Amino acid sequence: MKEKTFNGILASGIGSLWWGVIGVLYFKSVSFVSPLELTIHRTVWTAFLLVFSISIYSKWNDVLIILKNFRTTSLLILTSILIVGNWFTWIYAVTVNKLIDAAFGYYIFPIISVFFGILFLKESHNKMKLFSIALVIIAVIYLLLDLNTTPWIGLIVALTWSVYTLIRKKIKISTDVGLFIESAFMTPFAIIAFFFIVKSGNNYFSLNDISMALWLFLAGANTLIPLGLYLYGSSLAGLGPAAMIFFLAPTGQFLLGFYYFGEDLDLNKLISFIIIWIAVAIYLRDLAKDK
Repeated sequence: MKEKTFNGILASGIGSLWWGVIGVLYFKSVSFVSPLELTIHRTVWTAFLLVFSISIYSKWNDVLIILKNFRTTSLLILTSILIVGNWFTWIYAVTVNKLIDAAFGYYIFPIISVFFGILFLKESHNKMKLFSIALVIIAVIYLLLDLNTTPWIGLIVALTWSVYTLIRKKIKISTDVGLFIESAFMTPFAIIAFFFIVKSGNNYFSLNDISMALWLFLAGANTLIPLGLYLYGSSLAGLGPAAMIFFLAPTGQFLLGFYYFGEDLDLNKLISFIIIWIAVAIYLRDLAKDK
């Protein structure tokens, strides 16, 4: 294996494990804070940290060019709503012990993205991709037969992230610039929401408690560090290997939820997970063959 490929796989692996393990443990550690306030901190501090990235790499001109394009700006407003909705849903899942449901969403998200790509972008496909998509649909329909066990959180996570990915594919924009604009768009609304949280006396972020304030500030870092590692790994190893390695993230979430936090996994969910794991195996095999 070439050193470049190995370094790419290593970086993507660390990024995926960060999402699936370190990120989970971090947000679990602050789960006493409301999901809304945590989402606010994730949004505001992500935008704040990206200011430095945009400045260091001299990308402010790129930001201005994008903001002058009405169509691109309109789409980024939509993606900003989708990504913040995805963040809120996932954080909510962590705080209410629904990690297994969230993992379900991240297992099926790549395959749903392939389906959307075929449907809306006319991307190439083959029998293996179509079979993996069919298995995901079967698994979801099976769960919908019993509404009490349907992992609604996972479905929302998967759909918001898949639609977000679909729209971002239609915009030719670097990931960091796009995420900066998205988080910047949502920051004023986040600040307004935080104002009302403070007014009600339910806030945990306060300059009177510097250690807590710094700990909540890390919500932004726990977004950007794994993303940066994963994207860097993708650039070295290629999208195929990185896409395969991504599944470490939901696997970490699933194992933590089931074995460490003791979440329930009833028979219906187990059957659906087995179907999903088969779909993922077929999808990964197809990726490996394309590579």
